[in-house]
Amino acid sequence: STFSPESSGRAGGSGLTLAYDTRGASVLRRFLQPAAGSEGFRVASGPLISIVDDDESLRRAIVRLIGSLGYDARGFASAEEFVESGAISASACVILDVQMPGMSGIELKQLLVQRGHLVPVIMITARHEPGLEERAHAAGVACFLRKPFAPTALIDCVERALTG
Repeated sequence: STFSPESSGRAGGSGLTLAYDTRGASVLRRFLQPAAGSEGFRVASGPLISIVDDDESLRRAIVRLIGSLGYDARGFASAEEFVESGAISASACVILDVQMPGMSGIELKQLLVQRGHLVPVIMITARHEPGLEERAHAAGVACFLRKPFAPTALIDCVERALTG
């Protein structure tokens, strides 16, 4: 099964949301009020996972997936928005798209290193150009996934990034 915007959905009524993947596994959870200017929701006990992707539907789907695991998930539409948000130092892990308007995911990873932020980065992309994965690993990413990817692959990457 692969993870795409169509892989997550909402069940209406009283603020409850049903997040599910294409395998049919489901997690019922109550969505809390999003933080101002973000697509994330606050989960008091989970570390912050920041998702930076210019594809709104995929970004929202990943925020829902990560949030359903008990993490505090926040979405950002660009690398610049993420940098300006002040969320860098609070992030325990960052999921970045490789190609975005403005600063690319690889450029953002390099900026994080230059500024001394050694947060684990998971790079995602739909691109298949030669050498891309090698450049991402050379920049120091913890995990590299090509779209479309299975939700479990992203979950495994997040768990590995947070534990090691």
